[in-house]
Amino acid sequence: MAGSTANRIRRWRRNAPPSVRLRTQCVILDPLAQRVDPVYHRRVTDASANPQGAAAPSPPPPAPLALIVVDVQGDPGGSSPGIAHTDGKAVRFQRVLELVATARANHVPVVFVQEVHKPSLVDIGRELDGAEGVHCVEGEPTTALAPGLVPGPDEFLIRKRRYSAFFATELDLVLRSHGIRTVVLVGGLTDVCIHYTAVDAHQHDYHLRVVEDAVGGSSVPAHEAALNAIRYLQRDALTTTAEMLAAFAAQPGTPLRRPAAAAGGAGA
Repeated sequence: MAGSTANRIRRWRRNAPPSVRLRTQCVILDPLAQRVDPVYHRRVTDASANPQGAAAPSPPPPAPLALIVVDVQGDPGGSSPGIAHTDGKAVRFQRVLELVATARANHVPVVFVQEVHKPSLVDIGRELDGAEGVHCVEGEPTTALAPGLVPGPDEFLIRKRRYSAFFATELDLVLRSHGIRTVVLVGGLTDVCIHYTAVDAHQHDYHLRVVEDAVGGSSVPAHEAALNAIRYLQRDALTTTAEMLAAFAAQPGTPLRRPAAAAGGAGA
């Protein structure tokens, strides 16, 4: 019976118009099999209506969003021990501050990520095998979050020991607790921690937005190569500060609701 049903479906899809076949494929082959991604479904519809393949405008990021501030540490305008940075660090930092303020004003969750290593470097792994020197040592001023970046009472600070903010941290749990579908990345380095965090976000099935004028690399070529690699994973991943400020303002966010105290608890 199952075989005959599958054969009927195959025959029906062979005879269906191309646009219908594409949309049906989206439903049947979705590995989650619980929903059709509305953004992907819209892209399929646009492609069938535009067979010449002209570039369509990028769709808005699927809500809910979270802003992830990656490794914005130390002096916003100064150097970081052991790590090279492209010029324009102070300008990028001002954009990060504006994005954080706008996200908070519109109840978009903000998650801060900080790379930290013990002074003994017991937890630094293979991070000194490449171009980087000793960096992000616990207790040093350049390891602290940059001035002005102070997590609020309901915001999370994720401390990581590796380049990806997902590796051996609670980041995925935090995002899923908020019901997040899209992660917005700012900070650095584009070719290291931003890139590896973006790859892990992609592999955890999140939509990506990397704010390309609010991230900086170890060099201009490395920065651009990393952005190209991220765009290869998700064609709409790259965005700008102006676009994300508008996206945050358009979010139907609501303040976080704390669970009500259980009746009959202590002090009742």
